[in-house]
Order: sequence, then C-alpha cells, then structure tokens
Amino acid sequence: MSNKDMCEIFCYDEEKVNRIQEDLQQQDISSAAQLFKILADENRAKISYALCQEDELCVCDIANIIGSSIATASHHLRILHKQRIVTYRKEGKLAFYSLENEQIKQLMTITLVQKKEVEASV
Repeated sequence: MSNKDMCEIFCYDEEKVNRIQEDLQQQDISSAAQLFKILADENRAKISYALCQEDELCVCDIANIIGSSIATASHHLRILHKQRIVTYRKEGKLAFYSLENEQIKQLMTITLVQKKEVEASV
C-alpha cells in the first residue's frame, strides 16, 4: 500500500474533532446508513429511479422495468415500503406504488448527476 494517501505524522485538530463528534452524536447516522444500504441493492435503486420518472407504477410495470418476476418486484417493494421510501394504494386487484417523499427523488437525482460529473472529469 502506498503512503501517498496517508498522513506521514499523527496530529489532529482537537477543536474540529470535538465539535464534529458532538454534532455526530446529535444525528441519526444509523438511519442514513440504513437508507443507503436499502438503496444499495440494484433492483431497489432501479425501482426508486423508475418511481422518480413516473408518479405511480403498478407492481406488474415495475417487474417488467427491472426485468424480474412479480414476486421479486413485490419483495423489493415490501422492503422499500417498510422503510417508508414508497407508499402504495390498491385499485381492485392492482397495487400501485409511488415515492413516499420528494427527498428520495432528490437523492437519486443528485447521485446520478454526481456520477456523470465524475465520469466526465476522468
């Protein structure tokens, strides 16, 4: 391993470290980590992205979009619903899903824009 990306001596800014540690204790970082873990699954990320493109999609549409069975799509949707990322409504025998809040749409948009910017700078 190269030492180019490491400090050559050990020192730290005690004021900054203490301030950030105190702030960190006030934040619910574990919830943020849990959200990223859920969206780290490619199928769930695809579902979230699809729901950014359309306000509402039925399970059958979602299964076709992600190239899976209805059972697999339903499994991922249940996980997303349990974490309050999506909401659903029933209409007869169909279940329609939508994003529960605008922040997920913003998160997906920011992530994809950042990825394009990184690729463009290489």
